[in-house]
Amino acid sequence: MPVVREFTLPDLGEGLTEAEVVRWLVEVGEVIAIDQPVVEVETAKAVVEVPCPYGGVVTALFGAVGEEVLVGAPLVTVAVSPGEGEPPLAAVPVVERAAAVERPLVGYGVAEPDRGGRRRRVGGGGASAPVARAAVAVAPVAVAAPVPVPVAAAVPVVAGGVPAVISPLVRRLAREQGVELTAVAGSGPDGLITRADVERAVAAKVAAAPAVAPVEAVGALPSGAGSVVPLRGLRKAVAEKLGRSHREIPAATCWVDADATELMALRRQLNAVPGPKVSVLALLARICAVGLERFPDLNSSVTPDGSAILRHSAVHLGFAAQGERGLVVPVVRDAQRLTTEQLGEELGRLTEAARTGAIAPAELTGGTFTLNNYGVFGVDGSTPILNHPEAAMLGVGRIVAKPWVHQGELAVREVTQLSFTFDHRVCDGGTAGGFLRFVADCVEQPGVLLRRL
Repeated sequence: MPVVREFTLPDLGEGLTEAEVVRWLVEVGEVIAIDQPVVEVETAKAVVEVPCPYGGVVTALFGAVGEEVLVGAPLVTVAVSPGEGEPPLAAVPVVERAAAVERPLVGYGVAEPDRGGRRRRVGGGGASAPVARAAVAVAPVAVAAPVPVPVAAAVPVVAGGVPAVISPLVRRLAREQGVELTAVAGSGPDGLITRADVERAVAAKVAAAPAVAPVEAVGALPSGAGSVVPLRGLRKAVAEKLGRSHREIPAATCWVDADATELMALRRQLNAVPGPKVSVLALLARICAVGLERFPDLNSSVTPDGSAILRHSAVHLGFAAQGERGLVVPVVRDAQRLTTEQLGEELGRLTEAARTGAIAPAELTGGTFTLNNYGVFGVDGSTPILNHPEAAMLGVGRIVAKPWVHQGELAVREVTQLSFTFDHRVCDGGTAGGFLRFVADCVEQPGVLLRRL
């Protein structure tokens, strides 16, 4: 007799806790193979297909298109044939959780059981309740009602008076919501504090707060006002990350105008010979990689508790790229090991992947330094917000012909403005200015780097 197994949204990695259902790839009643993709979801990083580790008949799909699903929440249920030595259906729960999966998904971590759940987004399409489509008939089995989990009477602690919390996501949620974990009763095994416990504490905190009349209801917009657009997906992730960067990092910016005439001439010379073409971005990336070797303080980040500076041994160079889902920051791994030609090839590959939306989530995280060529938008300067937790970002404005004093005479030269934003905790202005001046000197006299390019 078939056993109905439930497959939940797996941990997609890189700290992602939710995903939006973009498109179902299977239907109820369809027979699927092991590891067959069943749904296309959009995370804050990219659009990915999620394979199911079960093979059998799809009995239900959970989540409408446009709905956000949390890691650990049900995605599909599949009726599978009982394996060798598997107990009869009457001896097992009707739905077996993904924790019992013998073959975990390749490339995915294990989801925490307390992170399951779904929520409906404002403005999403379809019915307001989560979708669980009609199931294919299987052997009738009595379904037991869910047993409520009792809340522990006392707050459990481990040695040293530290609350029993394993998940870093639970700690982060408590920190962001201002919840003191020592005052939270855990409902998990051995009194473990779960996400649901923190959410209940937040709800109780909100309920106990004095009522405040809203300034203006969303549904009562003033005459002539536009519509309300909820932050979601990539835009939501960007807002959260930049907001955190602005709150936590004391950033400062310095800038300088540089004569890029010689750099552009070098590029034309390199591209005049057969072989892959060299972009300005590739030249700037190589200059940054060399510069960070000379100024390692800038290839670093401050630890989350603010007590130390972590210097990175490798330069994972992020760069701003415009894609179908907006502006993203792909990362070139170990940029310090690549030649200018290799950098150009990797920059081109990642740019194309970002443009088409085919870039993998892992290729959008883990950067240690960002190169931002906002000159492609036709602007000269900017004071960007740092890509948290990175400590520095180089900005490059448009390269444009301008009057310039060259060798004591007024001439028309190709000039660009370079700006450098840095975390003032990791260094002082002298280090930041030294790096920016090094970059500017290489732009003006690229011959000094020929043996390193």
